[in-house]
Amino acid sequence: MNSEDLARLRREYTRRALDEAEVDLNPFVQFARWFGEAVRADVAEPNAMVLATASAEAKPSARVVLLKGFDDRGFVFFTNYEGRKSVELGENPNAALLFFWEELERQVRIEGVTEKTPKQESEEYFKTRPAESRLSAWASRQSSVIAGRGVLEQRMADLNARYADQNIPLPPNWGGFRVQPFLFEFWQGRESRLHDRIRYSLRGGVWEIERLSP
Repeated sequence: MNSEDLARLRREYTRRALDEAEVDLNPFVQFARWFGEAVRADVAEPNAMVLATASAEAKPSARVVLLKGFDDRGFVFFTNYEGRKSVELGENPNAALLFFWEELERQVRIEGVTEKTPKQESEEYFKTRPAESRLSAWASRQSSVIAGRGVLEQRMADLNARYADQNIPLPPNWGGFRVQPFLFEFWQGRESRLHDRIRYSLRGGVWEIERLSP
């Protein structure tokens, strides 16, 4: 595909609208409403979200992770505490999340400050993971360089033998993060690129709602 073909790639968004007079006053309730609609619309992995972090030197990085819980305290995901994202969150706790639900022509942006989840919360979630996923949390030294895939496969084989018919404990370097939002933006695609954008900003403990120009 050449640059001219790429420049012509576009689509019109025509399915729905978003009005500030109709959204919930609580952004967590509004998110739950949209998330439920994404689930009912059979969106592929509706809990997949882009997590953006930055180092102490403000060098950004982003990757897709899975949302594993949310309430009015924030949005939770789990990971290796020694990987790049965790190192960056240790240096700079600010983070951004992005959900994109193509089937509904919607996206949600969230900005907030992160904190680690309590160990008990991490353990409770870890127990719900399939056994192979629990073993992989032990096998992978996330973000470290390895000689080849065979290294991982050998570690998994060793761990399978070690924990055969035994409880697989939570690794000491694995757990959750909770993103505590101070900003939400709900985006609904509209015709002619005149998209609807509704922003919630936390100011003085109160969520203020504003419409943004597309």
